[in-house]
Amino acid sequence: MTEPRLALSRADFPPAFLFGAATSAYQIEGHGTGGAGVCEWDTFAATPGNVARAEDGRVACDHYHRFAGDLDLCAGAGFDAYRFSTSWARVMPEGRGAVNAAGLDFYDRLVDAACERGLKPFLTLYHWELPAALADLGGWRNRDIAGWFGDFATVVGRRIGDRVHAAAPINEPWCIAWLSHFIGQHAPGLRDIRATARAMHHVGLAHGTAIAALRGLGMGNLGAVINLEYPLPADDSPAAAAAAARYDAIYNRFFLSGMLAGRYPDAVLAGLGPHLPERWQDDFATIAAPLDWVGLNYYTCKRIAAADGPWPNCAERPGPLPKTDIGWEIYPDGLFDFLTRIWREHTGDLPLYVTENGIATAGIDDRARIAYLDAHLDAARRAIAAGVPLRGYFVWSLLDNYEWSLGYDKRFGIVEVDFDSQTRRPKASWRALRAALAG
Repeated sequence: MTEPRLALSRADFPPAFLFGAATSAYQIEGHGTGGAGVCEWDTFAATPGNVARAEDGRVACDHYHRFAGDLDLCAGAGFDAYRFSTSWARVMPEGRGAVNAAGLDFYDRLVDAACERGLKPFLTLYHWELPAALADLGGWRNRDIAGWFGDFATVVGRRIGDRVHAAAPINEPWCIAWLSHFIGQHAPGLRDIRATARAMHHVGLAHGTAIAALRGLGMGNLGAVINLEYPLPADDSPAAAAAAARYDAIYNRFFLSGMLAGRYPDAVLAGLGPHLPERWQDDFATIAAPLDWVGLNYYTCKRIAAADGPWPNCAERPGPLPKTDIGWEIYPDGLFDFLTRIWREHTGDLPLYVTENGIATAGIDDRARIAYLDAHLDAARRAIAAGVPLRGYFVWSLLDNYEWSLGYDKRFGIVEVDFDSQTRRPKASWRALRAALAG
C-alpha cells in the first residue's frame, strides 16, 4: 500500500513559518506523580456520570517520566516548535503559597530538553487543571482568582521565562467559563448563569493580570489563545440567523472583543449583563493588555437554530458534512474565514498563529487525519495569500491523550499511545508530516 502523503509541504509557506505540535499538562503528564496537588478534574472525574468510565489523568501518557522520548518524536517529525502547558496544581498544589520544587524542576527539564532538540517552546500557563483548594474558594467565580493566577504566572515565569519562545496565560477561555459553568460538561460541572457571567469575566481579568506579571519579569512575545467555532444558521429563517449571531457573540466575539477591543458584545450583555460583578467595566484596562500575537484554536462548525426558553435561545442541529469520531463536522473554510476576520476586525499587523487544529480519528493508518490536516493547512495557506500575517500552525496533538469528559477513547494524536504499556507508535500522519516538513 502506498504511504499517504500531504499535498502541501513546508515550501508552500513563508520561510520563517513555524510548524509545531501541541499538548497540555493534565492530558499527558500523569497527574498522580511528582507531587502534583489535587485538581478539579481529579474530583470531577471521580463523580459518577461526569467522565467516561470515571477515567482521569492520574497516569495519562506518563509524559512526566517519558518527556525526552516524546520530544524526540516531536523533533523527529520535523517540527520547529512545541506547545505545552504548565499545571497550576503541579507547581502550587494548593493554588497559593507553597511551591512544589519537583513540579518546577520538571518544567525546567522539559524546556531545556525542547531547546536541546531545536524546538521553540511555546508556553501556555493554564489548560484547565484548577487546584481543588481554589475550587473550594469559588474558583473562576471568585474575583481573587486573578491575583492568584498572577502569582502563579510569576512563579513559572521566573523559572522558565528566560527560555520560552512565546507564552500565553490561558488556553480556550470559552471552555473554562461557558462549557464548564453554563453547559456543565467540564469541571466544575455547573449550570448557572451567574457563575457563568463571573467566570467569563474573571478568566479575562486573570489573562490580563498574568500578561502584566510576565511583562514585569521582562518577558516578551506574549499572546492570547482563544478557541473559535464557526456558527452556521441551521436553516434560512431569520430566527436561525439571529440565533447563530448570538452563538457567535458568546463563543467567539466575547473573548476576542474583551481582550482585543476592551468591550463585550451587546448580544452577550443582554443575557449575562445582570449577572456580571459590580464595576466590571473598570477591568478592561487589565483585560485588554497589549499583546504581541494572538492564537486561535479551530476544529469545527456548528449548525445553530432558534430555541424556545430563556436566553440565549440557541440549539445545535446536525449538519451534512463529514464528521470526526467526536461527531464534529469538518469545515476547513471556517479556519480561513476566522483568520481573515480576526485580521481585519481586530489584529491588523499583529502576528497570528493557529495554536490548535486536529481531528479525532481511530487507527494508526490515519488517512482521515492526513486529509483533515491537508484541508486546514490549505485554508491557512489561502489566508496568508490574502494578506493575513499568519506565523505558524500547531497540530493537536502530538500524542493520543486524556480527552477530558470523553476519557481515553477519542484519539487526536499523530503518535499512538497504548495506555496499558505506554508504548508509542508514530501514525501515518506523523510520517506524512515528516515528509512534508522535510521538503
